[in-house]
Amino acid sequence: MMDLLEWLIHGEIPVPGGELGAREVIGNLFGLASAILGMRRLVWAWPIGLVGNILLFTVFATGELSGQIDEPLWGQAGRQVFFAAVSLYGWWRWTHLRRAGGASDGGAIAPRWATGSERLQLLVLGVVGYAAAYVLLTQVLGSWGPTTEAWILAGSMLATYGMARGWVEFWLIWILVDVVGVTTLIQAGYYPTAGMYLFYAVFVVIGFVVWLRASRTVVDATDAEPSTEAVSA
Repeated sequence: MMDLLEWLIHGEIPVPGGELGAREVIGNLFGLASAILGMRRLVWAWPIGLVGNILLFTVFATGELSGQIDEPLWGQAGRQVFFAAVSLYGWWRWTHLRRAGGASDGGAIAPRWATGSERLQLLVLGVVGYAAAYVLLTQVLGSWGPTTEAWILAGSMLATYGMARGWVEFWLIWILVDVVGVTTLIQAGYYPTAGMYLFYAVFVVIGFVVWLRASRTVVDATDAEPSTEAVSA
């Protein structure tokens, strides 16, 4: 057991032309599994994703692991912290809805388009989130690429929250995050994560189509929507 833990922390995986850190690769595999489960609207998407968040935080918070840069990618590391927080909310919310009946096709939640007011909420959160992330990354933490990392952080926040709410739009936000993320990660030398982003881009399109179709046929089998009072309690 200790040998496995030691390998996970310090191990490397041989690939053509070099080696990749075990945490970066395995963390992304957990992220991929979480995305697949999320497309199927299964509650397990959230705890599986939490494991990947923890592993990837340790990768990005120590920039030297990429072998290319000496500064941490705090935008990437910070979004893992946010993922963990929202994942706990999403885990609770989907579990509550699933136990109350879930969606008509057996999923934890019935996908739907956000309403006009909810879209305005996303827009405001996006603008405020980007501004706050940019200030944090430039004035407080420092970052290798604050302009792009601020969007990666803010966009990831929006997408994960949208998934927790069951809004189809969250897939479209992920596409915008992936476009910026691939370029940033390649430049920073995080090749397995950049490769995962490229795969995500294809997967996100598939996920969008799946949720779009489900939004037309799947209905909410319960009216037991979690209330703000229950969340605060």
